[in-house]
Amino acid sequence: MHTPSAAELLDVWERGLAQPLIERAIGLLALAYPETARESISHWSIGQRDAGLLGLRELLIGPQLTGLAVCPQCGDPLELAFNVSDILAQPAEGAESSYALDMAGYAVQFRLPDSTDVTAIASETDLQLARQQLFCRCVLQVSRDGEPTTANQLPDDVIAAVGQRMASIDSQADVQLALTCPNCAHAWEAAFDIVSYLWSEINAWAVRLLHEVHRLASAYGWREADILALSPMRRQLYLEMIGA
Repeated sequence: MHTPSAAELLDVWERGLAQPLIERAIGLLALAYPETARESISHWSIGQRDAGLLGLRELLIGPQLTGLAVCPQCGDPLELAFNVSDILAQPAEGAESSYALDMAGYAVQFRLPDSTDVTAIASETDLQLARQQLFCRCVLQVSRDGEPTTANQLPDDVIAAVGQRMASIDSQADVQLALTCPNCAHAWEAAFDIVSYLWSEINAWAVRLLHEVHRLASAYGWREADILALSPMRRQLYLEMIGA
């Protein structure tokens, strides 16, 4: 994994401001994996994508993540602190372009959802319809007793089995944090989305960095490229010298 420079990361952040969140994630991964085409990254499974973002986050910021949750029972806030390793899942199977499931006379060939699928259904406001569209996009071939049929004609139990198989293969795609309220002892699970989490951190970092560039450029007349080339420690020392 390539360690981005401050200038490279700032460029990706600037372009990302005009992009949907999924495209921002792909841009970050394209920066971290320069040997891999952006189009290929967009077809990584959701779990592979999120594992890559977790690795990038650990490289850029560190292994510990923090956050805040609200108890759905009593409304009390709950501070969270956990490590990347705590939520990094191991894939149940080797990565394949497609998978197969045979059940009740049905033979289903399917692939895992990727970022292009999420983008394709992003405008659908009906959650049930969006799930159906996502499922149909990922089903490659269906037959019943050897005769071709379609994903829309699959019974609910087969659809559920395919969904469960997808989840077991690509478990990183759905990270759930097990939480317990210290006030009322209510236990629940909360989804963790590394895409939005990492982008919010990078956005805060970029705004802070541009403020530092402004202060140093105003004080010393340096170019932005020269300031960004400084290590974070040296930038901080110069900021302290000018009373920033």
